[in-house]
This record gives sequence, C-alpha cells and structure tokens, in this order.
Amino acid sequence: MRVLFSGRAKHDYLSDALALLSGWTREGEQIRRTIVLDDTQHAALTERVAVVADALRLRPEISRRADRTQIRLGHDDGEPLTEGEVLLAARIEDAVRAVTEP
Repeated sequence: MRVLFSGRAKHDYLSDALALLSGWTREGEQIRRTIVLDDTQHAALTERVAVVADALRLRPEISRRADRTQIRLGHDDGEPLTEGEVLLAARIEDAVRAVTEP
C-alpha cells in the first residue's frame, strides 16, 4: 500500500527526510544516488536492496557503469514520491554501509 502525504506537509516531510540522506539528489519526483563500488560490493548491495524492495513492493532502478553504481527511486510518470521510497533510500544507505565497511 502506498501512503501519500498531501500538499505542504508532504513536501516538508520529504525535504526533511531527504536532508538526512547524504548523497541522494532529488530530480522532480525521483531521487538518485551514485556510489563508487567494486563488482563484489555492487553484487552484494543489489542483493540486499532486492530483499528490502520486495518487502516494500517497490522497484528501484540499479545500474552499473565502470566503477559506479547508480540507484534511482521514484517515477517517470509524475507520480509523487512516497514514504516507502524514502524509507527504501534509508535502507539502501544501511546496505551501502554494510557492504563497504570492513
């Protein structure tokens, strides 16, 4: 189920939440993060993100170019960001720490 916040309250909530997630940028109704990872870290991150995304019933876009992994959450069709997508971004940050810290 998607829970939407209406009007100003939604904007404030998303702005506050995204401000706590370093490295994420907002582009319209999408948020993106690019991370430098090796192939092993990328594979581990992708697995961890898949588990959380399935539980939230969301489909992030994860792509790989050279040594960079790009993650995109949100919609191309103008649908607003949801609290689930912001939650997934936070869980992705946890996963990034788990695969990059010794």
